[in-house]
Amino acid sequence: MFSSRHDTASSAESHAGTVSGLFKLLRPKQWTKNLLLFAALLFSFEEIRTETIVSTVIGFLLFSLVAGCVYILNDYVDRERDRLHPTKQFRPIASGQVHPTHAILFGMALLVFSLGAAFVMNPLFGVLCIVYFLLNVSYSFVLKHLVILDMMTIAAGFVLRAIAGGVLIHVPFTPWFLICTMLLSLFLAIGKRRNELTLLEGNTGSHRKVLDNYSITLLDQFNTIVTTATIISYSLFTFTSDRTIHLMWTIPLVIYGMFRYLYLIHMKNQGGSPDRVLFEDKPILITVILYVVSVITIFAIFE
Repeated sequence: MFSSRHDTASSAESHAGTVSGLFKLLRPKQWTKNLLLFAALLFSFEEIRTETIVSTVIGFLLFSLVAGCVYILNDYVDRERDRLHPTKQFRPIASGQVHPTHAILFGMALLVFSLGAAFVMNPLFGVLCIVYFLLNVSYSFVLKHLVILDMMTIAAGFVLRAIAGGVLIHVPFTPWFLICTMLLSLFLAIGKRRNELTLLEGNTGSHRKVLDNYSITLLDQFNTIVTTATIISYSLFTFTSDRTIHLMWTIPLVIYGMFRYLYLIHMKNQGGSPDRVLFEDKPILITVILYVVSVITIFAIFE
């Protein structure tokens, strides 16, 4: 009798652990990356209405679910290497919390639902979700092993997010905005690779082969180029975007934010997870909040 109750309790705990693991596979903490979908709404202040806000929120959730399916596939493919990583070994599949087959079946069902809902909402948005998923599948199997292209693929994913946000509310983007998005994304991708090199301390080959093709010096040179290009591009965007010239007052916030991130990369050995940096580093978080408030205030007063 007691054994039966114990077995039932153990079964319930096991089921709860699996459900919790499946949710963790979606990496909800990394959904902050998909907030880029709101950039179109932020820079199209006159388009802010109840329906555009609702569309963007729903689009954000659907894109996050598609991204979650990508994370599931990544964790499935990398499960053996993740077990050798100092932090990734605790992910649900690598740690054994979720069976690999269960994870793949869950991901397939979620992908069908997410893509179907995206197409119903906006066919072009649905296409972008498919492109994003296929790009990341290519990354998981091929592109992440190709030096330089691995970081450019990560950046392309952010650009697709920005375009998707514009598609949801039917507004075009200026080329300068997309260039800024691409460069800033490269900046984050380079920081991620540098953090991986530092964290693994020379044992790069046992985790991700492409890291053997990088060095701290090379990545620092990349970051110098991309940081400079990003600041110049954003400055040009504020002056040539056919919006109010007063956007130039946000340039110091962009410069400070990038310099602060570089400080965290070089002096604190952070940068592996931009989403963690956003919430754990108060200066970065305050800068982002001030930036958003500043843009909204400038558009509200000068347009």
